[in-house]
Amino acid sequence: MRNPHNDRISSDSIGNAPERTCILSGETAVRDSLVRLAISPDGDVLPDVNARAPGRGAWIGVSRDTLEKALTKGKLKGALARAFKGALLSVPDDLADRIEIALTRALTERLGLELKAGNLLMGSDRIAEQARAGKVSWLAHASDASADGSRKLDQAWRVGREAEGSGLRGDVLPLDRAALSVALGRDNVVHLALTDPAAAQRVAVPLQRLLRFLGPAIETGQID
Repeated sequence: MRNPHNDRISSDSIGNAPERTCILSGETAVRDSLVRLAISPDGDVLPDVNARAPGRGAWIGVSRDTLEKALTKGKLKGALARAFKGALLSVPDDLADRIEIALTRALTERLGLELKAGNLLMGSDRIAEQARAGKVSWLAHASDASADGSRKLDQAWRVGREAEGSGLRGDVLPLDRAALSVALGRDNVVHLALTDPAAAQRVAVPLQRLLRFLGPAIETGQID
């Protein structure tokens, strides 16, 4: 993507995590929790969720609903014009869709990498066994998983973590079993788990960024 030089940086870091400023809300946050926008060679403003495009980028940390309202009212284009220092740009009408697709892809790609590394567990029986043994760091369910199946695994997880009565439960992913199955190349993927805490943290980054963009209606549990 073609961009003017340099990103706006609100401060060097929070600890070791760089901060960026949302061009719509004016709030600062850890970079990995925001979405970077960049300009394509054709002048279109597009998501750069992996923050790899050279030059200046603009960052947003608002929900999809807020973004679409800003796009309709012209506030987004004005904020982008300031962020890109007057560079010629065009904001696609489907920018929100493109961002959601890109964030979803980032999540599924990370899950795929954890699967290849041998960190991802699938299958209710296998997950339940590891959960009761206290070896599960992260648990998640497809959006269309049965309430009963999810409840049983959540209970096994609480038992293994000695957290009975805490209400701890797995994340409900913004992906149904069909989407998860396609992404991971497996049949009928309904429940997922990670035993490695470091892998759980790697998955947390794209997952929480996607959930933040989708808005507060998405139900989440806890990532350890």
